Amino acid sequence: MALISLEDLDGLDDDQLDDDITDNPEPMDEEDRDRLLTHWQAVASTHHVSVPPDMTGPIQEMTHNNQQREPLPFTPITCHEKMEEVLYEERLYPAGRYLGMTVPVVTNIHMMEDGNTLKKDVQTSYFLPAEFQTDPPRPSDSGITIVYREPIRIIARTFFGSTTEETLTRQIDLLWEILGVGDDFHRDGYMVAAYENPSIPRRRNEIWFIRRNL
Repeated sequence: MALISLEDLDGLDDDQLDDDITDNPEPMDEEDRDRLLTHWQAVASTHHVSVPPDMTGPIQEMTHNNQQREPLPFTPITCHEKMEEVLYEERLYPAGRYLGMTVPVVTNIHMMEDGNTLKKDVQTSYFLPAEFQTDPPRPSDSGITIVYREPIRIIARTFFGSTTEETLTRQIDLLWEILGVGDDFHRDGYMVAAYENPSIPRRRNEIWFIRRNL
């Protein structure tokens, strides 16, 4: 059985994690830490991987990270509702550099040529906090890069839970059904915005469709 990294925990089914563990802001005692580790070990075992005991600290930090994260600025364009339910929102995001602890964490996903299947390669990005935009720090890890992105205009629809290939495909199909047929948006790639850490049950996410023109 292979070992799992902290990053690999994202996307695993964690809906059975006790609310009193994830929602309690107080420091964990030894019993809570053991329960948290036991939970993730059980979840990981269903994926044929294991979580070593020395990951207890990082998992606890990930679960109880109360650090205030800088929200990514945007300009709202429209909000479309039906029977008091928000179907989707349209927003304009300014140009910016990725990196840092901001929300949402954005993942770029790409489609196969059939337009229905997700490619395996994805890119996860953090928007660089405002104070570092003019002079970004240089990454010491070659796997991390600073990317300048032009402004984008997107349609966003909120959904809750894990971000598996199945759920993302379903959300993409659902939003296309709501929007109808058209050529205003890119079909070869989409973006997924995550607003909470992966240990929170029914965490808030958004699927983003990117307009071809601002």
